Amino acid sequence: MARPKKEKELKHTHQVMLRLTDTEYDILCHGASTASLPLAEYARRLVIGKQVKMKYEIVADIPELQELTAEFGKIGSNLNQIAKYFHLGGARSKSIQDEIHDCISQLFDLRNEVRKLAGEYRGNIETYR
Repeated sequence: MARPKKEKELKHTHQVMLRLTDTEYDILCHGASTASLPLAEYARRLVIGKQVKMKYEIVADIPELQELTAEFGKIGSNLNQIAKYFHLGGARSKSIQDEIHDCISQLFDLRNEVRKLAGEYRGNIETYR
């Protein structure tokens, strides 16, 4: 099956030729790659005034944060196993109820640790947008 044709008014039929310096071209290419768009589409959006959303990846290599992420994963796994048990018709018991309360307690403790870390590493959120 062939690709459907675009509507006539959606076709890009006009060309605009533009000369740029090496620096201007590099800036344009960098902007297009940051926005994950082809160069022509990025330039088209800039010209017609459409919003171009830039995607920035922020990587935090903080050992404490990695430990907390691992702990959240373990607790999530425990909760998933408990949920599966109940969905399969498992009966409630004192030990399972204690395990649920233990997981919830661990989550609150981890939340407090994250708050402490966020206080230390807090910055201007607008900087990262």
